[in-house]
Amino acid sequence: MKLLVVGPRGKMGRLITGIAAEREDITLVGGVAPSGRDYIGTDLGEVAMIGRSLGVPVVSDVEELIDKCDVIIDFATVEQAMVTLEAAVRHKKALICGTTGFNAEQRSTFEEAGKVIPVMLAANTSRLVNVMYKLIEDATKLAGDVDIEILDMHDNTKLDSPSGTAKEIGEIVAAARGKALHDVDRYGREGRCPRRHGEIAFHSIRGGDISSSHTTYFVGPGERLEITHHSQSFKCFAAGAVDCAVFLGKQSVGSYTVQDCFGL
Repeated sequence: MKLLVVGPRGKMGRLITGIAAEREDITLVGGVAPSGRDYIGTDLGEVAMIGRSLGVPVVSDVEELIDKCDVIIDFATVEQAMVTLEAAVRHKKALICGTTGFNAEQRSTFEEAGKVIPVMLAANTSRLVNVMYKLIEDATKLAGDVDIEILDMHDNTKLDSPSGTAKEIGEIVAAARGKALHDVDRYGREGRCPRRHGEIAFHSIRGGDISSSHTTYFVGPGERLEITHHSQSFKCFAAGAVDCAVFLGKQSVGSYTVQDCFGL
């Protein structure tokens, strides 16, 4: 499977490149960097700082390399993701996007792309996070009429809040209760604001170099259940993203999830 990495100098792009470079079932064809970067035109391995050259370039325009790949991995910015998606649709290339922070219209564009190409919009590519999703779905159905709140923690460079993973948890909880999340969500609290019955509340902490942590609280009278995932590094997300890319490269046209890849 021939893979193109968008954002190879980012914290996820570097790890994805390094992991993919060690796999015998993957050939890296290059990377795509934001315009103006001083490393454009240099070797992908050097840009991703994996300790060796890979013999393929980093370019500034996805169009330069897209016809050489089977699958694109994009963990860059929202703006770049929309450019990548448009190119993937036009060239009929599979795309896994791990960027978060899309608005409803942008997410709808990804859904439409699934009618043309294999596509996966993946807020969290960790295998254990997706196991956590399943546990949260089951707990919501079994816990009864309890209060549910979601806390996410990330480093101080995280752009969106709540995180994409927290929002996915909220969607799972709402769906398990037969609700639409936008009808029951609340984001933080300030001043006098009594809790609405059945609401799903989000809270975010940003600081230091916290990699990622998510906790869902199920709170009933006199007791509390917590389901938590902590990542010790971003390697779990990068490894999962590469697994998803290999999975997506074998699929026909459609919209897929990380759960599809891991059989959850």
